[in-house]
Amino acid sequence: MSQALERSEGCWAWVVLLASVVTQGLTLGFPTCIGIFFTELQREFQASNSETSWFPSILTAMLHAGGPLCSILVGRFGCRATMMLGGVLASLGMVAGSFCRTLGQLYLTAGFITGLGMCFSFQSSITVLGLYFTRWQVLANALASAGVSLGITLWPLLSRYLLEDLGWRGTFLIFGGVLLHCCVCGAVVRPVPASVTPEAREGLPSPSKRPSRGCPAACGRAIRRHLAFDVLRDNVGYRVYTLGVVWMILGFPLPHVFLVPYAIRHGMDEQKAALLISVIGFSNIFLRPMAGLVAGRREFAGHRKYLFSLAALLNGLTNLVCVASADFRVLVGYCLAYSVSMSGIGALLFQVLMDIVPMDRFSSALGLFTVLESISILISPPLAGLLLDTTNDFSYVFYMSSFFLISAALFMGGSFCVLGKKERQGPWAEAKGAVPEAALEQGLAAEDMDGPEKRLRVEIMYVTSV
Repeated sequence: MSQALERSEGCWAWVVLLASVVTQGLTLGFPTCIGIFFTELQREFQASNSETSWFPSILTAMLHAGGPLCSILVGRFGCRATMMLGGVLASLGMVAGSFCRTLGQLYLTAGFITGLGMCFSFQSSITVLGLYFTRWQVLANALASAGVSLGITLWPLLSRYLLEDLGWRGTFLIFGGVLLHCCVCGAVVRPVPASVTPEAREGLPSPSKRPSRGCPAACGRAIRRHLAFDVLRDNVGYRVYTLGVVWMILGFPLPHVFLVPYAIRHGMDEQKAALLISVIGFSNIFLRPMAGLVAGRREFAGHRKYLFSLAALLNGLTNLVCVASADFRVLVGYCLAYSVSMSGIGALLFQVLMDIVPMDRFSSALGLFTVLESISILISPPLAGLLLDTTNDFSYVFYMSSFFLISAALFMGGSFCVLGKKERQGPWAEAKGAVPEAALEQGLAAEDMDGPEKRLRVEIMYVTSV
């Protein structure tokens, strides 16, 4: 047995799991509290809704788009150093943001730099769980995903409390200190044997032993490794799913940004308005791990893409509740219903991707997928803000969110039904030019020979979910 497996599930592995839970809460749970500051930032900088919306969109987009760069850093320096670097960047961005005098400066500091630092920390914390856990990876990642829900619950409450006493500048300064705890979490991640580093898992030689073929060839290999454009070209299912999700994301993050300003606009107390986001987070503490475990069951293997489409459809329909009434009790019910569909989307988002793409190309397909996803995350809130500036009516924001979610769900569900019929009628590879059978057999062989490696990539899905 290898040295890594001998250390798996040891006492220190559970300490690393605790560090991962905290890191997930500090990073992935953070963007949901930005809506608390939306009105204050708008008043401070005398900005429109569209201009103010660029701040949360840049932060969240960088949180996802930095994945390929984070993979390179983890392969070169390891998870510990990358997590601590992310904590430092996230902290510096928030501290610098507290001194900003223009929105452009805020975009660069608390948006770009903090988002990139959070990406380094949370993706490293995901990767390291695959090195410390083998038998209990499902449980470990389900517990780690609960950290996201804890962050969604606590960040808005802390934000509201600090905002009342310190203002947004003092609150951002405090947040800079809180995010330094990512460095503490990274410090407890002890280095793993070189034989099981992510680079070794990919079957690549160490950087010093790789043949030098010039800069263009090296760039080509890096792009192929981290961004699977060939899979996008050849795999019809991947194209359909990527297009559907990119379209869906144009509407999915909008309630997190605009729900609190919407409630305040309709006369709701600011404390109650902030509590709405915490309701979503608290319910997800229980729903997200359950959805992740249920999605991993074998009996759902052939139907996950349809379940994902159904979750997106329900999420779009629930957003129409906000248009009907802004009463506190109605919005609490909306938050609970929204949490159910949100947990389904989060649990299935990357699970469906793994079902569609062969495992030997999953890592690179995931890199391209998250980069394209981040583009939608970047433009969605400003687009909704522009709509709000034009109409001065929050109802259109939720109509917009429902439109993108419902249309994406119908597109994906219908397309997968058509592809399923063609698959039953004839060979999938010949009909649509998807991955050849030999490649599929190679992926299955890699699954048999590299079980821990496969589990590493599969389990990343449950924690990086939205």
